[in-house]
Amino acid sequence: MTGTKLRNIGPKSAAWLRQVGLRTQEDLEGVGAVEAFIRVKRAGFRPSLNLLYALEGALLDCHWQQLPEDRRAELLVAYDAAAALLPPPRGRPAAGPVTTTHTEREEDTGPSLNLFDSPGGED
Repeated sequence: MTGTKLRNIGPKSAAWLRQVGLRTQEDLEGVGAVEAFIRVKRAGFRPSLNLLYALEGALLDCHWQQLPEDRRAELLVAYDAAAALLPPPRGRPAAGPVTTTHTEREEDTGPSLNLFDSPGGED
């Protein structure tokens, strides 16, 4: 954020907000706390929920810890609902099951040893 310093927004949070195109208090007011938080997360940063509360506190001009519990709950519900509607992030496929592919090589075509077999024959 540039210009006047917003309450609750430190240097790291301000840098994240600038990276996602939110440079002024008016920009933040235009999108709201939930959308700003989503933009930061989708940009690849890893903010905690404290950023969401800090953004709301900045909009309300109060310390983020003074947000009432019911308002925090509303923010979480709004975030969950908005995040559920988003497509997977670009450039990164959605996580899927991990599979292992085994291929045979010429040297692997001989008889295989079991766990307790000795490579030199029978003992």
